[in-house]
Amino acid sequence: MELTKYGHACWRVEKDGKVLVIDPGVFTPEPEALAGADAVLITHAHFDHVDVDRLSGLDVPVWTCAGVIDEGVKGQAVRHGDTFDAAGFGIRVFGEWHAANHPDQPVIDNVGFLIDDELFYPGDALTVPDASVGTLLVPTGAPWMKLSEMVEYLRTVKPSRAYSTHDALYSEAGLGLVDRWLQLEADRQGADMRRIKPGESVTLS
Repeated sequence: MELTKYGHACWRVEKDGKVLVIDPGVFTPEPEALAGADAVLITHAHFDHVDVDRLSGLDVPVWTCAGVIDEGVKGQAVRHGDTFDAAGFGIRVFGEWHAANHPDQPVIDNVGFLIDDELFYPGDALTVPDASVGTLLVPTGAPWMKLSEMVEYLRTVKPSRAYSTHDALYSEAGLGLVDRWLQLEADRQGADMRRIKPGESVTLS
């Protein structure tokens, strides 16, 4: 399984000639992110995770939470506890709610996806799935998150690999801090924890 990072919160997963794309939002400018996609997963309705206009031009199946369907995306609504197959990938759904953000904004629904019992993407939440996680896509920068929460999340899930996501809000200096924070935790846990730059890939064996 090959994993490629794109702008902000978007990831492309490839296996056996099939392509699964997660959270291609408006902060994901790269056209190649969705090129040849066989299926799309969307964690929640915020614009940095879903570009409704862009998806409307694709003829591929989409799985997401009910809130995204309500925004006009054509797809299949899923919720915590569901399992399904998407383009040959086995998917398990964990989580129900987005992390609390601005006090004047309601908490919306958010689902996390565990792919092939290996790769977990929580969306905008720090959901701990009731399952072993080999590879975690860990949010590293968001209005709703503190550094201490990110570190505690890594220590609770204890993945063998963790890669930064949700990081477009950082300057170059801030990304350097993300690199440092992940390296410190990688050293502590003896795991592969780091930031993959947009367009770069890693193979999960």
